Amino acid sequence: MTFAVIKTGGKQYKVAANDVLKVEKIDAEPGSIVTFEEVLMVGDTVGAPLVDGALVAAELVETKKQKTVIIFKKNRRHNYRRRNGHRQLLSTVRITEILTGGKKPTIKAAAKAEKTETVAEAKPAKAPAKKAEAKPAEAAAPAAEFKDDVKLIGGVGPALEKKLAAAGVTSLTQIAAWTDEDVAKFDAELNFKGRIEREDWIGQAKDLIAGKPPRAKADKE
Repeated sequence: MTFAVIKTGGKQYKVAANDVLKVEKIDAEPGSIVTFEEVLMVGDTVGAPLVDGALVAAELVETKKQKTVIIFKKNRRHNYRRRNGHRQLLSTVRITEILTGGKKPTIKAAAKAEKTETVAEAKPAKAPAKKAEAKPAEAAAPAAEFKDDVKLIGGVGPALEKKLAAAGVTSLTQIAAWTDEDVAKFDAELNFKGRIEREDWIGQAKDLIAGKPPRAKADKE
């Protein structure tokens, strides 16, 4: 059998042994063997709609979020703008077998489990201690001159401070840790119309945490 056509996540894929492809999220652990039972075609055999007794087995490599896709909506002359981000969860699989006649997968996930245990045993025992020592030092560095006040960000006054507080944002550390999804979320919810990115709030928050003076004050000097 050279190839098969399978259906998963509402999409159809033409696959062959050792092919690597991304499909809709599969609820399984990395390294485990998963099966696709909706086989529409195997070689020259076409199903009606499925091929009886056919099965495609694959090894789940990983499941992770993809790159952020920005969704921007705008209505002219209505002052309407909405910006959101989305990261799709996809599973990467490696096709191991194409089976017919009701056969079951012969490749198991045991070898993968043994490999995982070997890697865990070989991991240095001192690594966690080094990380634990580094964290307090990094957290203590900005404490000398750091004042956690969101109004220090250029463009943020009492009115915007109230809006942010109502949304649960009360500190510079929260703003400095924002992701693209957070920026899109607060920009849409609070109707900031892109000013978070335009005025570089995240960059300003990081500078203030590092002990640098507010940008507005630095510009005046």
